Amino acid sequence: MVPDKLPISVVLLTRNEERNIRACLQSCDFAEEFIVVDDGSSDHTREIAQEMGAQVFQRSLKGDWGAQKRFAIAQASHPWILLIDADERVTSQLRESIQRVMADTDEQNAYLIQRENHFFSGEATHGILRPDWVLRFLPKEGSSVTGQVHEKVTTPFPLKRLKGCFRHYPYDSWDSYFRKFDKYTKLAAEKYLAEGRSCHFVTDILLRPLWAFFKVYFINRGFLDGKLGFIFSVNHYFYTMAKYVRYYYLKNYGGKI
Repeated sequence: MVPDKLPISVVLLTRNEERNIRACLQSCDFAEEFIVVDDGSSDHTREIAQEMGAQVFQRSLKGDWGAQKRFAIAQASHPWILLIDADERVTSQLRESIQRVMADTDEQNAYLIQRENHFFSGEATHGILRPDWVLRFLPKEGSSVTGQVHEKVTTPFPLKRLKGCFRHYPYDSWDSYFRKFDKYTKLAAEKYLAEGRSCHFVTDILLRPLWAFFKVYFINRGFLDGKLGFIFSVNHYFYTMAKYVRYYYLKNYGGKI
């Protein structure tokens, strides 16, 4: 019989997530521990998390998601960790899959979880919002995180896939969408500069965005999502252009991004 609370540390990073944090943690109420690392929220994120029983640590992100997540994992006291974002929810089927893993005392694997992306103004399941698999449920032992912007979770254990999914609500408005657009294009430019990546006007600013649109709209079948699929694919074109325009001028002219 599976106990009410499992020896799992739920780990998440936050900044101004008062709209999401309660529902996120409620979906993880099977876990014994919540670890929240907050990047200076100006809303009630920290208070809500503490009300939900979370241990809250205040730490500046400084544009490095990998380092922030490594710090968060280090605070976990349980042998298993579940990495989740505030805008994600654990479904009942995923909960049952996690409980089955924990009931198997010989389990020595790490688990990929499928993420279903939902947009506030309509259904979009292809293109940039197609379901993806993310490594989120794993033993703490040997786990780490690399990369600054699009960080990668690593583990020494074999990978398997869990049944069930995260429901992911990445944008609650077009305003939040374009705020993330601005933030991530800036961070990408700074990352490329640190890596010393090459950047050419024709290949990266003219041609690369065209390929980005073609890939998500045709290859990843964004056209099946109708108007939203077209809008997201065009926005992906401009997202790709924007990050390379910012990097091009940062690299070659020392300009502001």
